[in-house]
Amino acid sequence: MPRRNAPAPSMSTDLQRRRWLAAMAALATAPLWPVASGIAATEPKRIWPGYAQAMVIDALGGPGEYEADPYAALSDKALEDVRRSGLCAVNVTVSGVGSYARNADETLRNIAYWNAQTAAHPDRLLLVRGADDLAEARRSARLGLIYGFQDATPIGEDLGLVERYQQLGVRVFQLTYNRRNLVGDGCLEPGNAGLSRFGHALIDELNQRRLLVDLSHAGERTTREAIARSKSPIAITHTGCAALADLPRNKTDTELRALADKGGVVGIYLMPFLRLKGQPGAADLIAHIDHAIRICGEDHVGIGSDGTISPIRFDDEFRRKHAEDVASRRARGISAPGEETDVYTFLPDLNSADRLGVLAGLLSQHGYSDARIGKVIGGNFARLFGEVWKP
Repeated sequence: MPRRNAPAPSMSTDLQRRRWLAAMAALATAPLWPVASGIAATEPKRIWPGYAQAMVIDALGGPGEYEADPYAALSDKALEDVRRSGLCAVNVTVSGVGSYARNADETLRNIAYWNAQTAAHPDRLLLVRGADDLAEARRSARLGLIYGFQDATPIGEDLGLVERYQQLGVRVFQLTYNRRNLVGDGCLEPGNAGLSRFGHALIDELNQRRLLVDLSHAGERTTREAIARSKSPIAITHTGCAALADLPRNKTDTELRALADKGGVVGIYLMPFLRLKGQPGAADLIAHIDHAIRICGEDHVGIGSDGTISPIRFDDEFRRKHAEDVASRRARGISAPGEETDVYTFLPDLNSADRLGVLAGLLSQHGYSDARIGKVIGGNFARLFGEVWKP
């Protein structure tokens, strides 16, 4: 789909603009979490009226609670949060990342886990193998699970494994994580060497099999070369705009334009990388969405939260576990600049299961049309999935 030159968002009246700016200023200056309760200080805002009828897609996330043990069955609370979220589908990561030694086994275990959860809760979860399943998930008020990779390491050197993972339900293949692999350079590699010959062959295989290429975490040269190589539109499911926060995990305007010109979609995440310092909030997220729309057009921007559907319980245990996670990622060499022990992986003023509905309400206050909101919260990714996955 060709990129459309969309104008920057505008307010319908000066009064509307002043009210929205005042609301954002209040969010920016409010305490993030009272000391006494350990819960985000700001209450969820009004949900956008069109939310219940929209195709709502989180391009990177998943059911579950942050503090839950790995491979634990989904709790009643997690399942209730799935219902409350209003999501129609989510790209859930099934691959391991950063290691050739264990990632194939870890990937198979993850797929088996999500298969088991879907079988145990057929009234809440549905495996998405094609665009028709997205429509069915929405019709039946279930959450569609889209199996995705965040690293090509489970494939090793064997392109034949792409077909096997496709048969197991994987539909999104991210080429690199932060480090270098056999496909190309991740965003933390100083050499910025781009795609390998194997990487070119992998893209050709994914195109032939109608599978979606994802360039989140990819280095700048890898991103540009992959977009040029692919015959199909590409996704960057979870990132931010380097023009607003120049960090390795964010994409430059050049990369974003190239993605949109090829018909792809970028998902803006709810992560610390939305600003250079301090805890980001909804205002930062909306600023990145605004910028992405100015660069890409409104048909090429969505959301990839990079978080759990269930809200974060902000307490001492969360702070301890978060610090351990940051330390572990640093030790493994996969931590990116912007990951800090005192900056957290969620936006306090969107810390609810229905965060995309709350965001949609804020975007409406910001002056977005209903049509534009529908595209951003899922319509654009639904279009991309349907185009790439078509038989």
